[in-house]
Amino acid sequence: MSNTVQNADVFSAMEQWAPKWLAYDWDNVGLQVGAFNRPVKKVMITLDVLESVVDEAIDKQVNLIVAHHPLLFKPVKQLNLDSVQGRIVQKLIQHHISVYAAHTNLDAATGGVNDILCDTIGINQQDVLLESHTEKLVKFSVFVPRTHTEDIMDALSEAGAGHIGNYSHCTFQTEGRGTFKPLEGTNPYIGSENELAMVEEVKIETIVPEERITNVVKTVTDRHPYEEVAYDIYPLENKGKMYGIGRIGTLKQGMSLNELCEHVKTALDISHVRVTGDVTKQIKKIAILGGSGEKYIHVAKAKGADAYITGDMTFHTAQDAWQMGIAVIDPGHHVEKVMKKKVQQYLEQRFDKQDIQIIISEANTEPFRFI
Repeated sequence: MSNTVQNADVFSAMEQWAPKWLAYDWDNVGLQVGAFNRPVKKVMITLDVLESVVDEAIDKQVNLIVAHHPLLFKPVKQLNLDSVQGRIVQKLIQHHISVYAAHTNLDAATGGVNDILCDTIGINQQDVLLESHTEKLVKFSVFVPRTHTEDIMDALSEAGAGHIGNYSHCTFQTEGRGTFKPLEGTNPYIGSENELAMVEEVKIETIVPEERITNVVKTVTDRHPYEEVAYDIYPLENKGKMYGIGRIGTLKQGMSLNELCEHVKTALDISHVRVTGDVTKQIKKIAILGGSGEKYIHVAKAKGADAYITGDMTFHTAQDAWQMGIAVIDPGHHVEKVMKKKVQQYLEQRFDKQDIQIIISEANTEPFRFI
């Protein structure tokens, strides 16, 4: 394997964790500034792409910034180099630094922002708070010589096929006899030109998430011994995994709202939270949504949450929650910073044996101060 990593390799790794189709249609995820086919030696992870972050990237000779919040969120009609955004883009281009964003797709992804927040706070038995996507599935079947069955099974699993719950290599196999005649100009693995060949083969069938089928086909055809690979793809009515924003779960042990506030501050390394409700109320079931989640206060209430942890609560929504009897803890939008360490660890694992360094931005992007 080559040690030269391209931006596109990092993008692909991120999208295997947080596919772009998980993002909301109003969101802008993926490449923001830069190029796909550009070598990358150093990646910096950040929550936001502020000018101070870009200056840090320049100073540390970073090639690629991976951010949670998009730098370019709304359509750009003018790139004024006298504006803050214009200066940022100019610096990025001048110093050949690319920017990639994984936003609501990383919020919804398994192991993404909301799962990280749950794990950090200690919320167990996690379920999706509000469904946004259901995975589409297809059936993939391929015909292989019996001698290569195990190798192709491994290739399928590596490409993301044959995973059902916590089980991998889930296939059904049928033995049979395949026939073919290599014509002039072919280079058959088995058989000879213009002679009918009969081969003991195995038909391997498995289930694949639709968004992974292209990778599955490429991986299998690269590993398959035949010059021409025979395979079939069938649509399925089966429903795959459910994805969505927010999580709801339970604490291992209940605690008062006041105790929960102190616990959240310690767990998320913040000095203050805003809270509504009776601080003596006992809390067991908690809904959480990183970022701005006030629109989903009624969902949290309907699902039986005793408390809802989310950022950017406004006055009247907080009043509504108070009157509904659901406690709200607002730790601020910036707590999504928990994604930085997790993304670093994920990319370090993915590129473990390659010449690339993954660092975390040290620039402070929290705009608020508490005095």
